[in-house]
Amino acid sequence: MTSVERTECIKNTTRFVQQQLENAEGGHDWFHIERVYKNALLIGTSEPVNLLVVEMAALLHDIADSKFHEGDESLGPKRAAKFLKSQPISEEDSEHIVNIIANVSFRGGNTTKSFHSKELEVVQDADRLDALGAIGIARTFNYGGFKNRKIYDPEIQPKLEMTPSEYKASTAPTINHFYEKLLLLKDQMHTKTGKKIARERHQFMEQFLAQFYAEWNGTQ
Repeated sequence: MTSVERTECIKNTTRFVQQQLENAEGGHDWFHIERVYKNALLIGTSEPVNLLVVEMAALLHDIADSKFHEGDESLGPKRAAKFLKSQPISEEDSEHIVNIIANVSFRGGNTTKSFHSKELEVVQDADRLDALGAIGIARTFNYGGFKNRKIYDPEIQPKLEMTPSEYKASTAPTINHFYEKLLLLKDQMHTKTGKKIARERHQFMEQFLAQFYAEWNGTQ
């Protein structure tokens, strides 16, 4: 692929994703994709990876998030594969990108995956970083409001041991999501850059939770 073809491919993919996610929920819209893309570039430039695969997978990773498609985890990879056929990308790279999209998401439970690559690690770290820190907090409460969930209920404790199906079906208060996913991500990062940024954002979330409980309990 020439540099001109590469640039055009990224532009085409950007336009495609923007169109597909035009009316998406605020935490999973184009701006989420753009942040993940930037994170992936930041991480990927320091890793021995196929950067085109990383870029394309980052742009397409949430093209049809199963949360908004009745839990169908096959739709995103299928939609991405169909789009990739219209671009000047090798069959090998296309297959790699689709495999990343199929395996990038956090699904809860002790899931094991049969596909592994350094490119997947970069995109996964980039995506998970957007679930941490100030942006992660904002996205979590935006989605909780979208699903009309309680902010917090002291009587409903977080479930730290859930199967993937239980995690997917959960309707727990938004605060519980911090313990069921967000606070776990720091220790699941793969890359040196991802780990460093995750530690900083994790600390910010811990500070937020301390402040939240103090205000909730009327002690501050």
